[in-house]
Amino acid sequence: MPHHTPLIATIAAGFVLAYLFGSLANRLRLSPLVGYLLAGVIVGPFTPGFVADKELSVEISEIGVILLMFGVGLHFSLKDLMSVKHIAIPGAVVQITVATLMGMGLSWAMGWGWGAGLVFGLALSVASTVVLLRALEERQLIDTRRGKIAVGWLIVEDLVMVLALVLLPALSGALGGIPQGDGSSSIGMQLLITLGKVSAFVVLMVVVGRRVIPWLLERSAGTGSRELFTLAVLAIAMGIAYGAAQLFGVSFALGAFFAGMILNESEYSHKAAEDSLPLRDAFAVLFFVSVGMLFNPAILLEQPLLVLGTFLVIVLGKSLAAMLIVLAFRKPLSTALTISVSLAQIGEFSFILIGLGIGLNLVPEAGRDLVLAGAILSILFNPLLFLMIDRLQPWLDRREKTTPADLAVVEPDEDHDLHPITETGHAILIGHGRVGSRISRRLRDEGVPLVIIDDNRTRAQELREEGFSVVLGNAASTQVLELANVTSARWLMIAIPNSLEAGQIAIHGRQANADLDIIARAHFDDEVDYLQTHEADLVVMGEREIARVMFERLGLQAPAPVAPLAINPHGLAS
Repeated sequence: MPHHTPLIATIAAGFVLAYLFGSLANRLRLSPLVGYLLAGVIVGPFTPGFVADKELSVEISEIGVILLMFGVGLHFSLKDLMSVKHIAIPGAVVQITVATLMGMGLSWAMGWGWGAGLVFGLALSVASTVVLLRALEERQLIDTRRGKIAVGWLIVEDLVMVLALVLLPALSGALGGIPQGDGSSSIGMQLLITLGKVSAFVVLMVVVGRRVIPWLLERSAGTGSRELFTLAVLAIAMGIAYGAAQLFGVSFALGAFFAGMILNESEYSHKAAEDSLPLRDAFAVLFFVSVGMLFNPAILLEQPLLVLGTFLVIVLGKSLAAMLIVLAFRKPLSTALTISVSLAQIGEFSFILIGLGIGLNLVPEAGRDLVLAGAILSILFNPLLFLMIDRLQPWLDRREKTTPADLAVVEPDEDHDLHPITETGHAILIGHGRVGSRISRRLRDEGVPLVIIDDNRTRAQELREEGFSVVLGNAASTQVLELANVTSARWLMIAIPNSLEAGQIAIHGRQANADLDIIARAHFDDEVDYLQTHEADLVVMGEREIARVMFERLGLQAPAPVAPLAINPHGLAS
């Protein structure tokens, strides 16, 4: 066997170190993204020890960019944006402008050209989707009024960055970078050509893609093969991204973004998102590791004032601008603080943009180091800012409730947007897929009080609209179980297929409530044993239940029968 395997070595080192540092960051209640970036620093050329293949990591990161942008498009919600368009669109545009100007001012102090300052400022102006959504989900703010404004704001930021990625190559020559094309055409002509190619691609996607992509997914789903369906999703993402670059000269990022947007309109979008999530997550991790490899930590010691300036633009400058903008729209102070803190960090789009700027020779290498340093520091600092808001929340609630009527700025739904759980003596249902959905309807028909925990934001919103009490988040977190009022619950029904996660949920549930009746599902005999040793009172295995029903149909006694669940208003009998 060949022993020179740089690709395997790069991927293996990336995954192993990303897991170790990501787990450490998670235990410290930080975003795992910090751990992934640090893993890249460890295997990068600026630290001693193993050095991963830089050229291979760049190509791997390109795949990560494609799948990241595909995910952004897949979760793009015009409905979310339109519901808060009156504040999200002008607010985001003004905030991006202010943050970009501050970044340009800092770059001017370093002696850079205005083109470099423009790219650097834009990179500092956009928040990380990963960090923002996780912070809002942990606090159950996604579906609140202020959470929707923050998400809508983020959507506008993402759209502006997509536009920047399209226009920068065409404007590179005018901005002081490497001119694109043959150099014979004017900047205006190059811009027109670029916009023409993008328009042709968009028209093709809207006219043809809207018909072909749903048809392809429908045919793939009809085969009954999960592998073929997942392969179809990935083929759409990678194929359209590559085809867009080759045929229309647009970036991989734009092609993948539009592929996700078009697929989002399909009735199979939820399934596509779920099936492709593991691979998207894996390559997103490798993308952050690859970015970390390019960071030279020496800049922290060599240029501490510039690092501090970059950090202050991100955390203080643009967040203060966002807060003032929200207050100018006469929104409550709590809303202004939540949005400003949510945006007080940078992430994946910043890395993509600064990387393009360096590739076009617009920005010096030091710009990437400053952006990476600012990202790591701001993501580390962001939880502290949210903690401050959490501490201030009681005072903010009292202040907004006692505001004189003629000065009141609280919207009608602002004080009631946290979806409090009031159920007691209830059932907690973990997961609302094929199994969970059947359980929830039966429980509601029988009048059993129910709280559903699900980590899918769209599904959670749909369930709330149907009248269910829902907690958005991962039930393996003790905080999420507490939000579901587990100490007052009577039953814990774990309907997710992941037995390892189910075991952790069962343990946490038992620790919180010793009298809880815990019911879980399993696929294999080993999973049954595992869950029974992890505090589950009853484990239902689908194959056993099928065999039992078939034996009963034959009039035979089923071996080791498992009693079915019987539901009545007074309890669950197992």
